[in-house]
Amino acid sequence: QVQLVESGGGLVQAGGSLRLSCAASGRAFSSYGMGWFRQAAGKEREFVAGISWTGGKTYYVDSVKGRFTISRDNAKNTVYLQMNSLKPEDTAVYYCAARYLSNSGYYTSDGMHYWGKGTLVTVSS
Repeated sequence: QVQLVESGGGLVQAGGSLRLSCAASGRAFSSYGMGWFRQAAGKEREFVAGISWTGGKTYYVDSVKGRFTISRDNAKNTVYLQMNSLKPEDTAVYYCAARYLSNSGYYTSDGMHYWGKGTLVTVSS
């Protein structure tokens, strides 16, 4: 069992930056591939970025490439999402999720084993 808690969301102007954190507790964090997903109002949840359990592989959806960076610190049981050059269309609830023993970096919603409750990111124009 893994518990995930996101933090770092908030209101930011377009062009600004935020860093999301996801703190994990429970079973060995380093055994999990981690992903960030987001869900905007009235839309389906979508994959944003992922990182393999070793940290050696990362994957980004095209709309955030060059602006977002996913990273992990296994010593702190935490995964991060650095978001730069934010746009109003990035507004969504952002969720952290974990998949056991995955070295892929690319994930789908139905493939994740554990989820956090989400943190809201609002980007004003």
